[in-house]
Amino acid sequence: MPKSEFIDPNQVRQPGFIEFQAIPVNQYQKTVKDERNNFSDGEFKAMYHDMVLIREFETMINLIKTKGEYNGTPYNHPGPAHLSIGQESAAVGMAWTLTVEDFIFGSHRSHGEILAKGMSAIHKLDDEQLMQIMENFFDGTILKIVQKDFNGTTKELARRFLVYGTLAEIFARETGFNKGLGGSMHAFFTPFGVYPNNAIVGGSGDIAVGAALFKKVNRKPGLVVANIGDAALACGPVWEGITFSAMDQFKQLWEGDMKGGLPIIFNIMNNQYGMGGQTCGETMGYGIAARIGAGVNPEQMHAERVDGYNPLAVIDAYKRKRKVIEEKNGPVLLDVLTYRYSGHSSSDASSYRTKEEVEAWQQHDCIASFGKQMIEAGVAAQTDLDNVWNDVKTLIYELFLKTIDDNISPRMKNPELIGDLMFSNGSVDSFSDAKPEVLMPLEENPRVKKIAAKERFAFDAEGKPFSKMKQFQLRDAIFEAIMDRFYKDATLIAYGEENRDWGGAYGVYVGMTEALPYHRLFNSPIAEASIIGTAVGYAMCGGRVIPELMYCDFLGRAGDEIFNQLPKWQAMSGNVLKMPVVVRVSVGSKYGAQHSQDWSSLLTHIPGIKVCFPATPYDAKGLMNAALQGTDPVVFFESQRIYDIGEQFHKGGVPTGYYEIPLGEPDIKKEGKDITFLTIGYTLYQALEAARELEEKYGMSAEVIDARSLVPFNYEKVIESVKKTGKIIVASDACARGSFLNDLAANIGSLCFDYLDAPVCVLGSRNWITPAHELETAFFPQPGWFLDMIHQRIQPLQGYIPSQNFTDGEMARRAKKGI
Repeated sequence: MPKSEFIDPNQVRQPGFIEFQAIPVNQYQKTVKDERNNFSDGEFKAMYHDMVLIREFETMINLIKTKGEYNGTPYNHPGPAHLSIGQESAAVGMAWTLTVEDFIFGSHRSHGEILAKGMSAIHKLDDEQLMQIMENFFDGTILKIVQKDFNGTTKELARRFLVYGTLAEIFARETGFNKGLGGSMHAFFTPFGVYPNNAIVGGSGDIAVGAALFKKVNRKPGLVVANIGDAALACGPVWEGITFSAMDQFKQLWEGDMKGGLPIIFNIMNNQYGMGGQTCGETMGYGIAARIGAGVNPEQMHAERVDGYNPLAVIDAYKRKRKVIEEKNGPVLLDVLTYRYSGHSSSDASSYRTKEEVEAWQQHDCIASFGKQMIEAGVAAQTDLDNVWNDVKTLIYELFLKTIDDNISPRMKNPELIGDLMFSNGSVDSFSDAKPEVLMPLEENPRVKKIAAKERFAFDAEGKPFSKMKQFQLRDAIFEAIMDRFYKDATLIAYGEENRDWGGAYGVYVGMTEALPYHRLFNSPIAEASIIGTAVGYAMCGGRVIPELMYCDFLGRAGDEIFNQLPKWQAMSGNVLKMPVVVRVSVGSKYGAQHSQDWSSLLTHIPGIKVCFPATPYDAKGLMNAALQGTDPVVFFESQRIYDIGEQFHKGGVPTGYYEIPLGEPDIKKEGKDITFLTIGYTLYQALEAARELEEKYGMSAEVIDARSLVPFNYEKVIESVKKTGKIIVASDACARGSFLNDLAANIGSLCFDYLDAPVCVLGSRNWITPAHELETAFFPQPGWFLDMIHQRIQPLQGYIPSQNFTDGEMARRAKKGI
């Protein structure tokens, strides 16, 4: 809770009514003739051209998908094609007033938005700026292709560049805007302000909010447009993104020039359908989508419905809404009425709607009606319009031929290069030259002073442990690393459900509230999808961010953002984008089945995410420093059970200065010669206790290795250990079935086959719900379980009586029952 906000019961308990304002619907009714004084003839013609360009581009793709040819030239494109034929005026109107500093995000149906925003940028940039962009992008690879045998103007050249780069990306060519790794549903071109389009319905709904947050926090010019379909209004990321964008704190708690709403417009491309469902009258209940704004904030998101079949109406709305954004009164919701003639995709026969309905909309066709208005207003003659069509068709066909030519536009010859693009592996002190905004010098911070008095090694000179209160704890180590970066990188922000004032659920952030202004450390809604989704958008635009999920179990609430968005954009962009996001996730116990699960294995299965799980203060600080210095997404697991533990291994204690531990390097915490224990997270301490008992009672010396990181993972130390011991148990608190432990075991079994004297053994938690705290010793691996497993699966221990059953028969029985 913000300390500065007082909720007065004498006010909130008063009777009354909530009153709503009228929401405008299709109020703009002007024509080309009415707007002659506000636009030049050249601008009207440019609008017409841009709509025709989109129509022919989409028609070309449709013909390839449905007939296997374009202009008699055969081509097979097996990839997706979600077309927006019929929606051209909505896209051109949306993009017309936008500058290069204004960013758009889109859906899987965004070819038209890419071309519209790209042409808008070309209209506004001068020749020198355009040439610089084209020459610098991928070292001029695309420019050289479209420049060959061309003698036109720079803007005409840029148009060729835009069309070719987009089409080559759709056709998976290495010469595409994203090296062919994004494809139809993910294509984008950031130099023109076109940011990623998203194959997941509603996927841009929270990512775009993160981009707006980046602009606000870092004082960057421009606004952000989230182009989403009407059916996406049913999606969680959209609702969570809207909620995040409308937080009261932006206008009530943030201070100085940070005070005010986010610069974002939710632009609903309302084509009436989602897949085969009719949103109005069937799958939704809003009637007119604009009315949703009334439920979000008192300003009703300045919502209105706009006639998207008239580009001038959309342009008018954007001119008015820009003023709202500039006055810091965002967010804004626009319901742009439009219609798609084609089905959801090329395989969709549109059986869910009538031929009469499609033909009725075609009678209102936006390009035909706008052309008619131009003729009636004396802006153009029919021959002028015909010339536009002929010019565009010639252009599209020429670039189509270049794109399908394997010599001019090859596909990636060595797909192994995709592996090199999965991580950027950069090292960046700061993503900004600005001076980080803080409220006090670091050395004056009360928490920093308190930590300075602590013992940075757990034991005194005689080997006796200092009291918990005196020890430099794991939570202190994480705090120290993060605070150091806050004072280095002006772009760094952190947020989650209890970050400010409370100091985080487990006290890691205690002391940060006093040091950091609201816009750098703040509380988010209880909306995990938006916590991670906004972080993705923030990082895409060039900032570093630490989103926090209070419990590992809540990863499921941010499933798409963690599994589909965060890990994939670097590779899908051809490494145009970087993703410096460090997601803090605590792994619990004591809180039962939905708050005490270790889901680290889920993250290791997803390509494109680095995964850390430190178990000591020294490792926690070094790994957090490395994660925050890097340019890749990292999920940083922290065990709640050891936030208060001191450093027991690094003899010099945890250094006060900056240091990094490379991700992927396990560490030997105890040397031994008879058996190896490889542990993840908290089980390090269970393994050490088991090693002590094993040595004292049975004379076996265990070598204990702490994984520290899961992705990447260097097996060299493990291999060397197994060469020496011949036996190994891998252990963690994750449920054993389907866990990363099995991946480790399989690899160790293969890499160390010639050195093993017994099978690699896996020791994880039971495949149950996590029980209450009082029953946890039956669920999580205990020190005795290590000995049980040795006795039953590796070698008998003289006189030992096991407490757990790890025999072949028991393992088969559990598998048969699914437990």
